[in-house]
Amino acid sequence: MLQSPPTAPACTNELEQAELPVTFFPPLSQQRRAWVFEVLTREKVTSILDIGCGEGDLIACLCNPAPWLPPSHHAEIRAFLESQELPSIEYIIHEEPYMHPVRVIGLDISAVDLCDAIKHTSPPKPTALSWPRWIPLDVEIWEGGLQSLNPVFMDVECIVSTEVIEHLPEEVLQDFAPVILGVYQPRLLLITTPSYTFNARFTAPDAPPSARRGFPDPTGRTDRIFRHSDHKFEWTVEEFTDWCETVADDWGYEAQIRGVGKPNEKDEWDRDESLGWASQVAMFRRKEGDVWKKVRLARREQVGILSRASQSQHRLLATHRHDPHKSAGHPLPLRTIGDLTHERLLDYGIAAFPVGRLWTEGELDIPCGGCLELLVLAAAKHNDLAVRCNPAEKIEKWEILLKSGLPSQCTKSVNDTAQDVVVDTSSEFLVSQTDNATWGNESSSWGVMTTDDWNVKIPADDWGWGVPSRWETNEP
Repeated sequence: MLQSPPTAPACTNELEQAELPVTFFPPLSQQRRAWVFEVLTREKVTSILDIGCGEGDLIACLCNPAPWLPPSHHAEIRAFLESQELPSIEYIIHEEPYMHPVRVIGLDISAVDLCDAIKHTSPPKPTALSWPRWIPLDVEIWEGGLQSLNPVFMDVECIVSTEVIEHLPEEVLQDFAPVILGVYQPRLLLITTPSYTFNARFTAPDAPPSARRGFPDPTGRTDRIFRHSDHKFEWTVEEFTDWCETVADDWGYEAQIRGVGKPNEKDEWDRDESLGWASQVAMFRRKEGDVWKKVRLARREQVGILSRASQSQHRLLATHRHDPHKSAGHPLPLRTIGDLTHERLLDYGIAAFPVGRLWTEGELDIPCGGCLELLVLAAAKHNDLAVRCNPAEKIEKWEILLKSGLPSQCTKSVNDTAQDVVVDTSSEFLVSQTDNATWGNESSSWGVMTTDDWNVKIPADDWGWGVPSRWETNEP
């Protein structure tokens, strides 16, 4: 990792002779990972292979369970809102903020690093503070190189490769796109790589080459100074864009290119905009349809990647199974959930509580079988509870409250202040069951919950996620 001086030299002449301080917050590796998570969540990806997974930092994050199941009761929530004459259409637009992987796959050439990946992705021992898991997760750790083909990867939904391609020798790089986009053909490919354009930010515009610390191009093809001793190249923005667009056109994909990582320090020469981001990122989306399938097949035969691939096989080092909680998909009846919620509010001495906090602090996740929406529906149906909601907000920010307030004069706020909680029953967002609301009848199609209705069924051929490059945390 390149280390910059802690402070800039006071003398202008010295400044031009030294490397400038360039720092990032959050750290650049975390910003890259955040971009990956953002895409995975938005695209609702459930299976990922990370090529160059290293010690398993990203896999470990993906093995953390979401606090609840994916939303599955949109119709009931919409009916509930409509019965209160609230704009239910606003509720529909909210994206689920959590990922729900069902299979995680990591591949790397380093057996030493993979030992850590195996340890970091193993199922944790249950503790009183651990989150319940609601969906089963399978993890696979493989040892091997990109040159070898693995039929297990053929159906993976998304392949991730962060800070990897710049480490590949030319003969391996030329097979990167043919193997991933031509053989495995994932729906999405996410890659990141350093921006050589940004490297000018490390020195003053007129600084001599000696001012730039780093590593000369080990291939001798250029006179560039790289950020890591193992980098075989670092591309400018134009070079990276050209490569992405070329391979996307060749293999029937669309490429979306951007960047992450702006330094904390303001550049004295106002180059921040022109030099761009520290890391370049690209998302490749597969073009669908029979025509594009034929394009990829023809291109694959043209380059001969199947015959050129290494005959050595990847080695499966470990598999893990993360089992869901026994209550997952098996909630208690709505009336029971409502009674438990009422008891929690009375026990806390709080007249109103946010849904998200009541879910975790009130330990109502297990009675609900992992379904957050059931907590809201049970409260709305209960005689002594009401729901204060804004359809424009996420459901976990809604509030469940006691219809008649607390029985005593002593009340607490959610933050345990001495103030009484004032419940404004005139609010347009204060809603509860009405006597003539059809959605609240026990005979309604969703008013009575059975275990058959809530079983979580995961296809046997469904998959999961991945991990970061082993170089990711060791460089800017």
